[in-house]
Amino acid sequence: MRTTRIGCGAGFSGDRIEPAEDLLRRGDLADLVLECLGERTVAQGQRRRLADPSLGYETRLHSRFTRLLPLAFRHGVRVITNMGAANPLAAGRVTRALLDSLGLGGTVAVVTGDDVLAAVDLDAPAWETGRPLRSHGEIVSANAYLGADAVLPALGADVVITGRVADPSLFVAPVADRLGWDLADVPRVAAGTLVGHLLECAGQLTGGYFADPGYQDVPDLDKLGFPYADVSADGTAGLGKLPGTGGVLSRATVREQLLYEITDPAAYRTPDVVLDLREVTITDDVRVSGARGLSRPDELKVSVGYRAGSKVEAEISYVGPNAAARGALAAEVVTKRLAGVPLRAEVLGGDRDCRLRVAAISHDGALLDRVGDEVESLYTNGPAGGGGVRVHVTEVIGIVSTLIPREALRPAVTLLEAADAAP
Repeated sequence: MRTTRIGCGAGFSGDRIEPAEDLLRRGDLADLVLECLGERTVAQGQRRRLADPSLGYETRLHSRFTRLLPLAFRHGVRVITNMGAANPLAAGRVTRALLDSLGLGGTVAVVTGDDVLAAVDLDAPAWETGRPLRSHGEIVSANAYLGADAVLPALGADVVITGRVADPSLFVAPVADRLGWDLADVPRVAAGTLVGHLLECAGQLTGGYFADPGYQDVPDLDKLGFPYADVSADGTAGLGKLPGTGGVLSRATVREQLLYEITDPAAYRTPDVVLDLREVTITDDVRVSGARGLSRPDELKVSVGYRAGSKVEAEISYVGPNAAARGALAAEVVTKRLAGVPLRAEVLGGDRDCRLRVAAISHDGALLDRVGDEVESLYTNGPAGGGGVRVHVTEVIGIVSTLIPREALRPAVTLLEAADAAP
């Protein structure tokens, strides 16, 4: 039976690069997915784009691609990633320039259309609060979770860069492309979504988030290998990791990842299918099957970003005998002096080495400065032995969620041709 092999080379923006390099060298992959985007990283990208319209894509894109793309081109592996974050077109241009500089040639396809700020209903309620979106403050972004149908037209390229796409959809699209699936074929799309959901967090599946010494021991965690899946035309899939890599891939790790972020196992909502996991089976040799589903929903989730003020984090350390008690006293002093200010003061660490952390969020810059000043004043105003003060203030982009009708979206693909490959 016809199969295709797809690997996951990143499960979040700060993931390691070496396991992805290993997959490209030894994995005999058709496709490698780099899943580097979450609500937190979208918010960070929006903040960078607001400060500089040429930015907003994943900050590690250049360093990650510098190491991975030569290997991908050498081994004929297509790369799909959401490192476009809040600015996919800028990410595409950076990638094309990198291909030129490396003499690789090739084509970059950029998927856009997730930016729905002009289309979202600001009077719609936010899931998290029930209040209208506009009541949260200045709305600066709205990114819909695109599905596999938005990615599929881009897959003639060597590198595909997206913004906000649902994590499993990054896998569904290339699998459907390789195996000739119709995205209206609900059973197969459900099977592909199951595979994507299991692979999307990379090392979580191979024991990274499973490891708990003495309870769930994982060998060679420092050499953790990332997973791949051999997906058959009927949707069944065998999961694997490369020989000689650390970690563990078992029924237990797969079952744990299967339930990750699932609110309703009978109706896990994605842009491609409403997934039903209740009859999924996992064999001892980690083959998965049994996903079912209902047709894709008419509305898509949207992450909406708003200016939530700024956050101050102020810290000071205490060491030596009675350090924890001195840290607790410092927290009490700051809390009393800032009575009425909504803040969080916590002492982190042990009895002889601890750190007081005071944090607050506000639109009032003077109030945030006051929080930092109060922590810094502990140097000489007691308790004894404080040192290593750090005060950091940064803007906060808050995130809430809502829905948007599918027909309001206008996904598009932009092709960027690199120069001819070096002879």
